[in-house]
Amino acid sequence: MGIGERAARLLREAPDETVAIEHDGTQWSWGRLRRCADAVGDAVRGAGIEPGTRVGLVLENRPEHVAAFAALLAGAWCAVVVDPLQPAGRLREDLGRAEVPVVIGAAEQLAAAGAPGVIALGRDGSARLCGTPAEAKAEDPGAAFEMSTSGTTGTPKRIPIRHGQVDWALASASRPSGTDALLLPSASVIASPLAHIGGLWGLVHALHTGRRIVLMTKFAVDPWVEAVERHRVRAAFLVPAALRDILASEVPPERLRSLKLVTSGSTVLPAELADRFFRRYGVRVLMTYGATEFAGAVAGWTYALHEQWWDRKAGSAGRAYPGVQLRVTDDLGREVPPDCAGRLEVRTAQSAHGARDWVRTSDLARIDEDGFLWSMGRADDVITRGGFTVRPDTVERALERHPAVREAAVTGVPDERLGAVPVAAVELERGQSPPAAEELIAWCRKELLPYELPERVVLVDALPRTPSAKVSRVALAELVRAAPPDETPIPDDTEGSRHEHDFAPRSDRAARLHREHGHRGRLAAGD
Repeated sequence: MGIGERAARLLREAPDETVAIEHDGTQWSWGRLRRCADAVGDAVRGAGIEPGTRVGLVLENRPEHVAAFAALLAGAWCAVVVDPLQPAGRLREDLGRAEVPVVIGAAEQLAAAGAPGVIALGRDGSARLCGTPAEAKAEDPGAAFEMSTSGTTGTPKRIPIRHGQVDWALASASRPSGTDALLLPSASVIASPLAHIGGLWGLVHALHTGRRIVLMTKFAVDPWVEAVERHRVRAAFLVPAALRDILASEVPPERLRSLKLVTSGSTVLPAELADRFFRRYGVRVLMTYGATEFAGAVAGWTYALHEQWWDRKAGSAGRAYPGVQLRVTDDLGREVPPDCAGRLEVRTAQSAHGARDWVRTSDLARIDEDGFLWSMGRADDVITRGGFTVRPDTVERALERHPAVREAAVTGVPDERLGAVPVAAVELERGQSPPAAEELIAWCRKELLPYELPERVVLVDALPRTPSAKVSRVALAELVRAAPPDETPIPDDTEGSRHEHDFAPRSDRAARLHREHGHRGRLAAGD
């Protein structure tokens, strides 16, 4: 049964009084979820939107948004998922690029973004059509939903994920064989943003298996542990930053005794972190590798692989999943021998290109003689901060709109907890007074997502450049890493924040860069 049929059956047959979703201390029964989904479906049909048409969905981690997503799946509309954390201006631009006839979401947010045709979702489960829908364009009826890529090779692109891709990805990982039970007695705890592939995959998987959903607005240690303990959860998904938070909070092992495995993805999982978690809690941490383009993971560890190979292959991203082929190629597209580094390519039915074509990724990797995949970073300069992608040019453009900033350059600095954090170097306009930290951060907040905010801003007389006058990324990275943290950064409570700062001491090389490129030794702190 495909995911669309599965969603329709749940909305049609699940018992009214059975709890479907827990969220912030409240419970939504299947009856309440059904009524909300019916209201959404009626509003979409009332707007004259035919099945197969793309419909915008500003997808928040809330029950009524889950109901809207389920309604679109069941009604054979394509849910164009939009990130709700975007400031109003960027949300308006994103919706404009999406070119959808109508968009579903919270009324206040969509009004601020200036969306024309709106289906306003109420927290009581209501859904009403406001405004005039735009004209719908001819669509691909095979798409289940559409998501933006991380933008690692340029401007993020919207990728349609077809029903067949989703069904193939679910086939080997979901329901127990030999049963067609409507609901399972277990729960799925979802703490990742639904507007990102990791969180949305968790939701799709929960709908497919019929598990109760414990939906968190964002990850926090105490409520997550409480949910795992209360529901005796056996398997969960966590990004590396969340694993670090649990260890740092010194959660007693007995509170996690039901857990057998944790799947981790979105960014590289350090072997030391996975091993610490395993040794403390006895929970096997299974790294995965995937992408939006592949409708989820295409490689990873299994419990059996972990038992057999962990001591020898710790740090690997695991092996290709059944039905998936991986290879590593050089700059000319030629496959390289085992253990040689190059660009990773994937062939799978989970790809929009189909099962015959190789898809070249932006990731550098090697595959060893035993078929284990080893990630070696990205082939571009994007920053992965706690599982979220930060494009340096997005941050640079935000800083450069400040009247005192002549030019900005952003690079990633290694971070023990989050993997990497963005740090900016700023060249000021001549004659301008250096802006205060609070002014720069307040300026960035107007158009950046929380995890995109620079961790620090280093003020320089001149940015380091190559002979062709381009900013030297190598010199920039060394410069910002050598900059002493003269001011205490402002803490933040977002998933993309950090609480401790440990930058490398200045080397002779860094001192020379300091002299050559005019670092002033003044920092503006970012949260």
